[in-house]
Amino acid sequence: MKKLIISAFALVAIATAPNTYAQTKMVGGAAMYPTKNIVENAVNSKDHTTLVAAVKAAGLVETLESAGPFTVFAPTNEAFDKLPKGTVETLVKPENKATLTKILTYHVVAGKLSAADLWAKVKAGKAELTTVQGGKLWVKVQGKKLYLVDEKGGKSWITIADVNQSNGVIHVINTVLMPK
Repeated sequence: MKKLIISAFALVAIATAPNTYAQTKMVGGAAMYPTKNIVENAVNSKDHTTLVAAVKAAGLVETLESAGPFTVFAPTNEAFDKLPKGTVETLVKPENKATLTKILTYHVVAGKLSAADLWAKVKAGKAELTTVQGGKLWVKVQGKKLYLVDEKGGKSWITIADVNQSNGVIHVINTVLMPK
């Protein structure tokens, strides 16, 4: 009986392992586990240290750890480096928390939108997203790539799509999006 129970557990583990592995993606040199929330995964990505610091400075950690679901368009460190020199250092100061929060929540959409969902929106002609901040983003396609256009006309490519989280999904982007 004991061998039968052990065999059953082993069979279940083998059967579910490929699904778990298939959903786990590497971002910034770290595995992003679909069983962890957005913050738990993001803190391990060496490509998102600036974003994590900004989320902490804006006081958004608790929100992004909540049940969600959320779709997060996560700018890399290189994306933040494209901003004018001194911008990030200025934004993370306590007196600029409101502005920082506005920018960060502009990168978040309520609900879980996969890349397939974004493609479907473009094909249906309904590629406008409303962010948690209240602004608009537009999903566009160029070749085989999805990108976002912000309210100021800036473009950001989705470089890694469908990084599933327990409370949503992250799409890695290469440019910081800016609201009006």
